[in-house]
Amino acid sequence: MMFPTRLIAIMRKELLQLRRDRISLGLIVGVPVMQLLLFGYAINMDVRNLKAGVADQAGTHLSRQFVADLGQTQVLNFVYAVTTPQELEALLRAGKISVGVHIPPDFDRRALDGNRTAAALLVDGADPTIVGVANQLVNVPIRFDTGPQPVKRARSFEVRSFFNPERRTVVNIVPGLIGVILTLTMMMFTAVAIVREREHGNLELLINTPVSTGQLMIGKVLPYVLIGMVQLALVVTVGRYLFNVPVQGSIVHLYIGAAVFIAANLSLGLFVSTVAKTQFQAMQVTFFVLLPSILLSGFIFPFDGMPRLAQYLGEVLPITHFIRISRGIMLRDASIFELRNEIFMLLGFTVVAMTAAVMRFSRRLD
Repeated sequence: MMFPTRLIAIMRKELLQLRRDRISLGLIVGVPVMQLLLFGYAINMDVRNLKAGVADQAGTHLSRQFVADLGQTQVLNFVYAVTTPQELEALLRAGKISVGVHIPPDFDRRALDGNRTAAALLVDGADPTIVGVANQLVNVPIRFDTGPQPVKRARSFEVRSFFNPERRTVVNIVPGLIGVILTLTMMMFTAVAIVREREHGNLELLINTPVSTGQLMIGKVLPYVLIGMVQLALVVTVGRYLFNVPVQGSIVHLYIGAAVFIAANLSLGLFVSTVAKTQFQAMQVTFFVLLPSILLSGFIFPFDGMPRLAQYLGEVLPITHFIRISRGIMLRDASIFELRNEIFMLLGFTVVAMTAAVMRFSRRLD
């Protein structure tokens, strides 16, 4: 007769404890809602509005109509207009566009000749999804205004795939996977750092030392920077020798970008450690941040194809900027100077997160 009473008492105790644990209670509601929103709204398999550039060397009415028709497909969003295909290649290498349209000077004559390609598509082949989307544009017709009804001619594009001519998915995945691994490990390590000190009673000893709050935070971060560098070297080496993933650019530039990214994640982890009360809560929050980091960063889906709101959220995440850095350096031979905007974003995030962590940290034990 006592068994049901004791069982109910234990269940009541667990529910009361859960009600007092605001972080866990928030995650119970937040995780399913976030997953529903991400998968139901933010993730769009129908890729649209890829950033594109055009080099119209013909400058005719037909070529301008051609560009307008491409824009009306909503697949391409022309954000750059240049004069040469070499400039389009530079934009591709810097990651500023995903597709370039080169219209040669003799475009009109080519359009009338059914045996020749009328124009060329320069595609960032590092992401095979973008190549597949670009191939859909081959059948967009050219319109000739020769009478009351315009004559349409289906043209054949010459599609030039850069940076991943074999269209191997692993080439696109490995540079992004570096960001996912560093996000998970760096955040988790530092998210539990302060909490572990508090739970083990070591924080009291640190409080009695002349170490300042800033020194304590930085001292917690620096060892993990070295650990992150070791992880980077491990992933790059395994990717190179097992999956033949190249490093086309400077390995030094890759390490510089990774160092800034690691600092951003460690700062975020320290901020989480000032919010969480237990190590379990710190790990819960880490995984709560990891899911949108994977889905909204461009790691799996082309970033330009996501809805505008999802892009705004993705720009806040450090991994979004590091994936652009890693893929740019490893696959497109981009320099750190060409990717400087991403570095500045990571530096700004680090300053904000570290400042917030220091301000929240209390040197008094509860």
